[in-house]
Amino acid sequence: MAATNPGCVKQPDQDSESSMQSTADMTAFVQNLLVQMKTRFQAMSEGIVSKIDEMGNKIDKLEQSIKDLNAEMEGASKSKPEDDKPCDEPV
Repeated sequence: MAATNPGCVKQPDQDSESSMQSTADMTAFVQNLLVQMKTRFQAMSEGIVSKIDEMGNKIDKLEQSIKDLNAEMEGASKSKPEDDKPCDEPV
């Protein structure tokens, strides 16, 4: 014979409602977290793409500088043999 206390007995509707509210709260929390993660991921992705573009531009400039230096060297080497001719007059 168990004594029952009507004030401590939970009604099935209250359990169900609190469980549904808890599930809804958790769902909202997870959805919010996913939105935040997506936003941060997009920002990081855009930053990475921007840095890659900058690096590509720097590489293009470096390649052009190398081509310019090679052209200068070729131009200097073509004129250099004339400068290396022995001259008959003392300097």
